[in-house]
Amino acid sequence: MATVAKEFRLAFIGLGVMGFPMAGHLQQKGYQVTVYNRTAEKAKAWVAQYGGAAAATPALAAQDADVVMLCVGNDQDVRSVVYGEHGVLATMKAGALLVDHTTASADLARELCAACADKQIGFLDAPVSGGQAGAQNGALTIMTGGNEADFAKAEPVLQSYARSCKLLGSAGAGQLAKMVNQICIAGVVQGLSEALHFATQAGLDAKAVLDVISKGAAQSWQMENRGYTMVDGKFDFGFAVDWMRKDLGITLDEARRNGAQLPLTALVDQFYAEVQAQGGGRLDTSSLITRF
Repeated sequence: MATVAKEFRLAFIGLGVMGFPMAGHLQQKGYQVTVYNRTAEKAKAWVAQYGGAAAATPALAAQDADVVMLCVGNDQDVRSVVYGEHGVLATMKAGALLVDHTTASADLARELCAACADKQIGFLDAPVSGGQAGAQNGALTIMTGGNEADFAKAEPVLQSYARSCKLLGSAGAGQLAKMVNQICIAGVVQGLSEALHFATQAGLDAKAVLDVISKGAAQSWQMENRGYTMVDGKFDFGFAVDWMRKDLGITLDEARRNGAQLPLTALVDQFYAEVQAQGGGRLDTSSLITRF
């Protein structure tokens, strides 16, 4: 594996439930990290916890950085911290690398790749999976799009908070892979919700059933980590329904473009809309069971 000197200066833009601990891992690994967050108090809290430095704008955070990482909300949020006089591209130096951890569209990834190339800056789209716990524990899965040279430069840095990190193709491939990930999650959570609802209606002890079937072919990460809390009606585990609907919207838009048929994904997206209508937009995705 290629190595990156810890003297490399890093910038991390976006300190939400994922970005805050991810940037913290970088600082704890010995990198020099400057952070920016739209809410300045969050950046101050990060510096108080981890050290490093905070900047008043994305451009100031990125001006001396060798690698700049983004972890914000959506396509519009990414553009707001990349472009313009206060965006990272205003100050990033030639030869630096921009890594976008935001779950966003593949079209945006290709757009950013071209914009970076015009300034002789490398680019990777690198959305993550593993949720808040994965970010806190440094055990995220990172799906990456870009070229091999940029990936080799970034990989040792990304390993600071990754359990698995893989280059899957050119710019946009990481975002497309994240769409595949969200399609799988939507289907599994719906199946688990129906199964637990059925078990309850049949008069079974749902937790006892989980104890048995989690040792067999029905086992999944969602079952192991969310099944029992779903039975208990606990839905405060970080990745909100609002964000899942954003991700599924991106996925369904892409499917309309490439001709993929996603009937189950479209149906589960509407089920999540029902959860939102019930006031559950900030509950985690396992709250799909509340429809029953």
